[in-house]
Amino acid sequence: MSVGKTTFRNFPMVPRVVFGRGSFDQLGDILMSKRKNAEAPFIFLVDDYFENPDFLARIPVLFNDEVIFVSAEEEPKTQQVDALVNRIKNKFEELPSGIVGIGGGTLLDLAKAVSILMTNPGKAENYQGWDLVNRPALYHVGIPTISGTGAEVSRTTVLLGPQKKLGINSDYTTYDQVILDPELTKSVPKEQWFYTGMDCFIHCVESLKGTYINAFSKSYGEKAYDLCKEVFLGDLSEVESQDKLMMASWHGGMSIAYSQVGIAHAMSYGLSYLLGIKHGLGNCLVFQHLEHFYPEGVKLFHQMMEKHEVKLPTQVCADLTQNDFDILTDITFGMEALWENALGKDWRSKIEASQVQKLFQKI
Repeated sequence: MSVGKTTFRNFPMVPRVVFGRGSFDQLGDILMSKRKNAEAPFIFLVDDYFENPDFLARIPVLFNDEVIFVSAEEEPKTQQVDALVNRIKNKFEELPSGIVGIGGGTLLDLAKAVSILMTNPGKAENYQGWDLVNRPALYHVGIPTISGTGAEVSRTTVLLGPQKKLGINSDYTTYDQVILDPELTKSVPKEQWFYTGMDCFIHCVESLKGTYINAFSKSYGEKAYDLCKEVFLGDLSEVESQDKLMMASWHGGMSIAYSQVGIAHAMSYGLSYLLGIKHGLGNCLVFQHLEHFYPEGVKLFHQMMEKHEVKLPTQVCADLTQNDFDILTDITFGMEALWENALGKDWRSKIEASQVQKLFQKI
Protein backbone atom coordinates (compact mmCIF):
# COMPACT_ATOMS: atom_id res chain seq x y z
CA MET A 1 0.00 0.00 0.00
CA SER A 2 1.38 3.39 -0.92
CA VAL A 3 1.84 5.83 1.94
CA GLY A 4 -0.06 9.11 1.88
CA LYS A 5 -2.21 8.23 -1.14
CA THR A 6 -5.60 9.98 -1.20
CA THR A 7 -8.66 7.74 -1.05
CA PHE A 8 -11.64 9.10 -2.95
CA ARG A 9 -15.20 8.24 -1.98
CA ASN A 10 -16.89 5.79 -4.32
CA PHE A 11 -20.46 7.08 -4.14
CA PRO A 12 -23.42 5.19 -5.62
CA MET A 13 -25.74 6.68 -8.21
CA VAL A 14 -29.26 5.66 -9.22
CA PRO A 15 -28.58 2.93 -11.83
CA ARG A 16 -31.87 3.25 -13.71
CA VAL A 17 -34.09 6.26 -14.34
CA VAL A 18 -37.03 6.95 -16.63
CA PHE A 19 -37.95 10.53 -17.49
CA GLY A 20 -41.04 11.67 -19.39
CA ARG A 21 -44.55 12.95 -19.06
CA GLY A 22 -46.79 9.93 -18.48
CA SER A 23 -43.85 7.62 -17.67
CA PHE A 24 -45.53 6.64 -14.38
CA ASP A 25 -47.67 4.24 -16.40
CA GLN A 26 -44.55 2.16 -17.16
CA LEU A 27 -44.25 1.21 -13.49
CA GLY A 28 -46.02 -2.14 -13.92
CA ASP A 29 -43.64 -3.26 -16.67
CA ILE A 30 -40.62 -2.14 -14.65
CA LEU A 31 -41.72 -4.05 -11.54
CA MET A 32 -42.68 -7.22 -13.37
CA SER A 33 -39.07 -8.27 -13.98
CA LYS A 34 -38.26 -7.71 -10.29
CA ARG A 35 -41.06 -9.85 -8.84
CA LYS A 36 -39.54 -12.84 -7.05
CA ASN A 37 -42.81 -14.82 -7.08
CA ALA A 38 -46.53 -14.39 -6.49
CA GLU A 39 -46.09 -14.60 -2.72
CA ALA A 40 -43.45 -11.84 -2.54
CA PRO A 41 -45.44 -8.60 -2.84
CA PHE A 42 -44.51 -5.10 -3.75
CA ILE A 43 -45.34 -2.59 -1.03
CA PHE A 44 -46.42 0.83 -2.30
CA LEU A 45 -45.96 3.68 0.18
CA VAL A 46 -48.05 6.53 -1.20
CA ASP A 47 -48.71 10.09 -0.04
CA ASP A 48 -52.33 10.13 1.18
CA TYR A 49 -52.90 13.22 -0.97
CA PHE A 50 -53.38 10.67 -3.77
CA GLU A 51 -55.87 8.54 -1.86
CA ASN A 52 -58.58 8.51 -4.50
CA PRO A 53 -60.01 5.86 -6.86
CA ASP A 54 -58.51 7.38 -10.02
CA PHE A 55 -54.92 7.33 -8.79
CA LEU A 56 -55.33 4.00 -7.03
CA ALA A 57 -56.40 2.49 -10.35
CA ARG A 58 -53.08 3.58 -11.89
CA ILE A 59 -50.97 1.71 -9.31
CA PRO A 60 -50.04 -1.68 -10.87
CA VAL A 61 -51.16 -3.91 -7.98
CA LEU A 62 -50.89 -7.67 -8.56
CA PHE A 63 -51.26 -10.77 -6.40
CA ASN A 64 -50.94 -9.78 -2.73
CA ASP A 65 -49.31 -6.39 -3.28
CA GLU A 66 -50.26 -3.77 -0.71
CA VAL A 67 -50.80 -0.03 -1.01
CA ILE A 68 -50.20 1.91 2.22
CA PHE A 69 -51.27 5.55 2.20
CA VAL A 70 -49.13 7.69 4.49
CA SER A 71 -49.64 11.27 5.64
CA ALA A 72 -46.87 13.68 4.67
CA GLU A 73 -48.04 16.41 7.04
CA GLU A 74 -45.11 15.80 9.37
CA GLU A 75 -41.43 15.06 8.83
CA PRO A 76 -40.65 11.31 8.59
CA LYS A 77 -39.75 9.73 11.93
CA THR A 78 -37.62 6.75 12.94
CA GLN A 79 -40.56 5.35 14.93
CA GLN A 80 -42.74 5.60 11.82
CA VAL A 81 -40.19 3.58 9.84
CA ASP A 82 -40.08 0.92 12.57
CA ALA A 83 -43.88 0.69 12.64
CA LEU A 84 -44.11 0.24 8.86
CA VAL A 85 -41.38 -2.41 8.86
CA ASN A 86 -43.10 -4.33 11.67
CA ARG A 87 -46.45 -4.10 9.89
CA ILE A 88 -44.99 -5.54 6.68
CA LYS A 89 -42.97 -8.29 8.38
CA ASN A 90 -45.93 -9.36 10.52
CA LYS A 91 -48.31 -9.55 7.56
CA PHE A 92 -46.18 -11.38 5.01
CA GLU A 93 -44.29 -14.62 5.56
CA GLU A 94 -41.92 -13.93 2.69
CA LEU A 95 -39.70 -10.90 2.22
CA PRO A 96 -41.37 -8.51 -0.26
CA SER A 97 -40.06 -8.12 -3.79
CA GLY A 98 -39.54 -4.45 -3.13
CA ILE A 99 -40.69 -1.09 -1.80
CA VAL A 100 -42.10 1.68 -4.00
CA GLY A 101 -42.24 5.25 -2.66
CA ILE A 102 -44.67 7.66 -4.35
CA GLY A 103 -44.80 11.23 -3.08
CA GLY A 104 -42.59 14.10 -1.98
CA GLY A 105 -39.45 14.05 0.12
CA THR A 106 -41.23 12.58 3.15
CA LEU A 107 -42.51 9.53 1.29
CA LEU A 108 -39.29 9.08 -0.67
CA ASP A 109 -37.25 9.14 2.54
CA LEU A 110 -39.67 6.75 4.27
CA ALA A 111 -39.48 4.28 1.41
CA LYS A 112 -35.67 4.35 1.42
CA ALA A 113 -35.57 3.83 5.16
CA VAL A 114 -38.13 1.00 5.13
CA SER A 115 -36.20 -0.79 2.38
CA ILE A 116 -33.06 -0.63 4.55
CA LEU A 117 -34.76 -1.83 7.74
CA MET A 118 -36.39 -4.74 5.93
CA THR A 119 -32.95 -6.33 5.57
CA ASN A 120 -30.99 -4.81 8.47
CA PRO A 121 -31.75 -5.68 12.12
CA GLY A 122 -32.71 -3.28 14.87
CA LYS A 123 -34.37 0.13 14.89
CA ALA A 124 -34.10 2.94 12.37
CA GLU A 125 -32.51 5.29 14.91
CA ASN A 126 -29.51 2.95 15.14
CA TYR A 127 -28.62 3.78 11.53
CA GLN A 128 -28.82 7.58 11.74
CA GLY A 129 -25.36 8.66 10.74
CA TRP A 130 -22.77 7.88 8.09
CA ASP A 131 -22.13 4.39 6.68
CA LEU A 132 -23.75 2.40 9.48
CA VAL A 133 -25.77 0.13 7.16
CA ASN A 134 -24.06 -3.22 6.54
CA ARG A 135 -26.52 -5.12 4.34
CA PRO A 136 -27.98 -4.16 0.96
CA ALA A 137 -31.49 -2.75 1.16
CA LEU A 138 -34.53 -4.36 -0.38
CA TYR A 139 -35.08 -3.36 -4.03
CA HIS A 140 -36.69 0.08 -3.96
CA VAL A 141 -38.22 2.48 -6.49
CA GLY A 142 -38.72 6.22 -6.03
CA ILE A 143 -41.36 8.28 -7.82
CA PRO A 144 -41.39 11.98 -6.84
CA THR A 145 -44.68 13.87 -7.08
CA ILE A 146 -43.10 17.22 -6.18
CA SER A 147 -39.74 18.63 -7.23
CA GLY A 148 -36.97 20.10 -5.15
CA THR A 149 -35.80 17.88 -2.32
CA GLY A 150 -33.44 15.74 -4.38
CA ALA A 151 -34.50 12.77 -2.21
CA GLU A 152 -35.03 10.73 -5.38
CA VAL A 153 -31.30 10.76 -6.15
CA SER A 154 -29.50 11.18 -2.80
CA ARG A 155 -27.74 8.57 -0.65
CA THR A 156 -29.48 9.76 2.51
CA THR A 157 -32.89 9.46 4.09
CA VAL A 158 -33.45 12.23 6.62
CA LEU A 159 -35.41 11.16 9.71
CA LEU A 160 -36.52 12.71 12.99
CA GLY A 161 -35.31 10.43 15.76
CA PRO A 162 -35.81 10.51 19.53
CA GLN A 163 -32.59 12.49 19.99
CA LYS A 164 -31.86 14.14 16.65
CA LYS A 165 -32.81 14.82 13.08
CA LEU A 166 -30.23 13.06 10.94
CA GLY A 167 -30.09 11.01 7.78
CA ILE A 168 -29.32 7.38 7.22
CA ASN A 169 -26.38 8.08 4.93
CA SER A 170 -25.17 4.93 3.20
CA ASP A 171 -24.27 3.35 -0.11
CA TYR A 172 -27.40 1.20 0.23
CA THR A 173 -29.84 4.10 0.62
CA THR A 174 -29.87 5.20 -3.03
CA TYR A 175 -32.84 4.08 -5.10
CA ASP A 176 -32.45 1.18 -7.54
CA GLN A 177 -34.94 2.76 -9.93
CA VAL A 178 -36.45 6.22 -10.25
CA ILE A 179 -39.36 7.35 -12.42
CA LEU A 180 -39.43 11.08 -13.16
CA ASP A 181 -42.88 12.02 -14.47
CA PRO A 182 -43.40 15.80 -14.37
CA GLU A 183 -47.16 15.37 -14.87
CA LEU A 184 -47.39 14.07 -11.30
CA THR A 185 -46.39 17.53 -10.01
CA LYS A 186 -49.15 19.52 -11.70
CA SER A 187 -51.48 19.58 -8.68
CA VAL A 188 -48.90 20.77 -6.12
CA PRO A 189 -50.19 23.78 -4.10
CA LYS A 190 -48.33 27.01 -4.84
CA GLU A 191 -46.69 27.54 -1.45
CA GLN A 192 -45.52 23.94 -1.23
CA TRP A 193 -44.20 24.19 -4.81
CA PHE A 194 -42.22 27.28 -3.81
CA TYR A 195 -40.84 25.99 -0.51
CA THR A 196 -39.76 22.67 -2.00
CA GLY A 197 -38.30 24.36 -5.08
CA MET A 198 -36.33 26.64 -2.78
CA ASP A 199 -34.93 23.57 -1.04
CA CYS A 200 -33.30 22.78 -4.39
CA PHE A 201 -32.12 26.37 -4.93
CA ILE A 202 -30.62 26.52 -1.44
CA HIS A 203 -28.93 23.13 -2.02
CA CYS A 204 -27.18 24.68 -4.98
CA VAL A 205 -26.17 27.93 -3.27
CA GLU A 206 -24.73 26.10 -0.28
CA SER A 207 -22.95 23.51 -2.42
CA LEU A 208 -21.47 26.03 -4.86
CA LYS A 209 -20.30 28.40 -2.11
CA GLY A 210 -18.99 25.65 0.15
CA THR A 211 -15.41 24.65 0.89
CA TYR A 212 -16.16 21.08 -0.27
CA ILE A 213 -16.87 22.24 -3.83
CA ASN A 214 -15.21 20.35 -6.68
CA ALA A 215 -15.68 20.01 -10.43
CA PHE A 216 -18.08 17.06 -10.05
CA SER A 217 -20.43 18.86 -7.67
CA LYS A 218 -20.02 22.18 -9.43
CA SER A 219 -21.16 20.82 -12.80
CA TYR A 220 -24.44 19.55 -11.32
CA GLY A 221 -24.91 22.49 -8.95
CA GLU A 222 -24.48 25.13 -11.63
CA LYS A 223 -27.01 23.41 -13.89
CA ALA A 224 -29.57 23.12 -11.09
CA TYR A 225 -28.94 26.74 -10.05
CA ASP A 226 -29.56 27.99 -13.60
CA LEU A 227 -32.70 25.85 -13.94
CA CYS A 228 -34.06 27.27 -10.68
CA LYS A 229 -33.52 30.82 -11.95
CA GLU A 230 -35.39 29.93 -15.15
CA VAL A 231 -38.30 28.41 -13.22
CA PHE A 232 -38.66 31.04 -10.48
CA LEU A 233 -37.55 34.20 -12.27
CA GLY A 234 -38.31 33.42 -15.92
CA ASP A 235 -41.52 33.27 -17.91
CA LEU A 236 -41.91 29.58 -18.66
CA SER A 237 -45.06 27.72 -19.59
CA GLU A 238 -46.52 25.44 -16.94
CA VAL A 239 -45.23 22.35 -18.75
CA GLU A 240 -41.72 23.80 -19.14
CA SER A 241 -41.68 24.80 -15.49
CA GLN A 242 -42.67 21.32 -14.33
CA ASP A 243 -40.10 19.60 -16.55
CA LYS A 244 -37.24 21.93 -15.66
CA LEU A 245 -37.89 21.97 -11.92
CA MET A 246 -37.91 18.17 -11.86
CA MET A 247 -34.50 18.16 -13.54
CA ALA A 248 -33.27 20.92 -11.22
CA SER A 249 -34.20 18.69 -8.29
CA TRP A 250 -32.26 15.78 -9.81
CA HIS A 251 -29.17 17.88 -10.52
CA GLY A 252 -29.41 19.63 -7.15
CA GLY A 253 -29.45 16.28 -5.38
CA MET A 254 -26.44 15.16 -7.39
CA SER A 255 -24.59 18.38 -6.57
CA ILE A 256 -24.37 17.47 -2.89
CA ALA A 257 -23.41 13.82 -3.46
CA TYR A 258 -19.77 14.81 -3.61
CA SER A 259 -20.04 17.97 -1.52
CA GLN A 260 -22.46 19.10 1.20
CA VAL A 261 -25.11 21.65 2.10
CA GLY A 262 -24.56 24.47 4.58
CA ILE A 263 -25.89 26.83 7.22
CA ALA A 264 -29.55 27.01 6.20
CA HIS A 265 -29.87 23.24 6.29
CA ALA A 266 -27.98 22.97 9.59
CA MET A 267 -30.33 25.46 11.23
CA SER A 268 -33.50 24.10 9.64
CA TYR A 269 -32.79 20.70 11.20
CA GLY A 270 -33.21 22.37 14.59
CA LEU A 271 -36.51 23.97 13.55
CA SER A 272 -37.82 20.61 12.33
CA TYR A 273 -36.78 18.78 15.49
CA LEU A 274 -38.07 21.30 18.02
CA LEU A 275 -41.04 22.89 16.24
CA GLY A 276 -41.99 20.30 13.62
CA ILE A 277 -41.47 22.77 10.78
CA LYS A 278 -41.23 21.02 7.43
CA HIS A 279 -37.86 20.99 5.75
CA GLY A 280 -38.52 23.25 2.75
CA LEU A 281 -40.22 25.95 4.78
CA GLY A 282 -37.54 25.68 7.46
CA ASN A 283 -34.81 26.31 4.91
CA CYS A 284 -36.66 29.38 3.63
CA LEU A 285 -37.21 30.78 7.13
CA VAL A 286 -33.48 30.57 7.82
CA PHE A 287 -32.08 31.43 4.40
CA GLN A 288 -33.82 34.82 4.22
CA HIS A 289 -31.51 36.02 7.03
CA LEU A 290 -28.21 34.59 5.72
CA GLU A 291 -27.15 37.48 3.48
CA HIS A 292 -23.85 37.74 5.38
CA PHE A 293 -22.92 34.22 4.26
CA TYR A 294 -24.68 33.93 0.89
CA PRO A 295 -25.28 37.50 -0.35
CA GLU A 296 -26.04 36.76 -4.02
CA GLY A 297 -28.21 33.72 -3.26
CA VAL A 298 -30.28 35.53 -0.62
CA LYS A 299 -30.78 38.49 -2.98
CA LEU A 300 -32.16 36.17 -5.68
CA PHE A 301 -34.28 34.36 -3.08
CA HIS A 302 -36.02 37.62 -2.13
CA GLN A 303 -36.60 38.38 -5.82
CA MET A 304 -38.20 34.96 -6.23
CA MET A 305 -40.45 35.50 -3.20
CA GLU A 306 -41.54 38.87 -4.56
CA LYS A 307 -42.24 37.54 -8.07
CA HIS A 308 -44.43 34.73 -6.73
CA GLU A 309 -45.98 36.82 -3.94
CA VAL A 310 -44.88 34.42 -1.22
CA LYS A 311 -45.04 35.64 2.38
CA LEU A 312 -43.14 33.62 4.95
CA PRO A 313 -44.54 33.10 8.47
CA THR A 314 -43.22 35.51 11.08
CA GLN A 315 -42.71 35.37 14.86
CA VAL A 316 -42.03 31.65 14.60
CA CYS A 317 -39.47 31.73 17.41
CA ALA A 318 -41.02 34.63 19.35
CA ASP A 319 -42.21 32.59 22.33
CA LEU A 320 -39.25 30.25 22.71
CA THR A 321 -37.44 29.96 26.02
CA GLN A 322 -33.69 30.08 26.50
CA ASN A 323 -33.76 26.31 26.91
CA ASP A 324 -35.48 26.06 23.52
CA PHE A 325 -32.78 28.19 21.90
CA ASP A 326 -30.11 26.05 23.52
CA ILE A 327 -31.69 22.96 21.98
CA LEU A 328 -31.87 24.63 18.57
CA THR A 329 -28.23 25.66 18.78
CA ASP A 330 -27.04 22.26 19.98
CA ILE A 331 -28.78 20.48 17.13
CA THR A 332 -27.52 23.04 14.63
CA PHE A 333 -23.89 22.78 15.77
CA GLY A 334 -24.23 19.00 15.74
CA MET A 335 -24.29 19.18 11.93
CA GLU A 336 -20.52 19.57 11.83
CA ALA A 337 -19.98 18.61 8.18
CA LEU A 338 -22.44 21.29 7.08
CA TRP A 339 -20.64 24.00 9.07
CA GLU A 340 -17.25 22.82 7.83
CA ASN A 341 -18.50 23.02 4.25
CA ALA A 342 -19.83 26.53 4.87
CA LEU A 343 -16.96 28.05 6.85
CA GLY A 344 -13.98 25.69 6.62
CA LYS A 345 -12.25 23.31 9.00
CA ASP A 346 -11.80 26.07 11.58
CA TRP A 347 -15.52 26.89 11.53
CA ARG A 348 -15.85 26.80 15.31
CA SER A 349 -13.62 29.86 15.57
CA LYS A 350 -15.83 31.76 13.09
CA ILE A 351 -19.29 31.33 14.61
CA GLU A 352 -20.61 31.45 18.16
CA ALA A 353 -23.77 30.12 19.75
CA SER A 354 -24.95 33.67 20.46
CA GLN A 355 -24.77 34.51 16.74
CA VAL A 356 -26.83 31.47 15.82
CA GLN A 357 -29.40 32.30 18.49
CA LYS A 358 -29.74 35.84 17.11
CA LEU A 359 -30.47 34.37 13.69
CA PHE A 360 -33.16 32.11 15.17
CA GLN A 361 -34.65 35.09 17.01
CA LYS A 362 -35.17 36.88 13.67
CA ILE A 363 -37.39 34.08 12.41
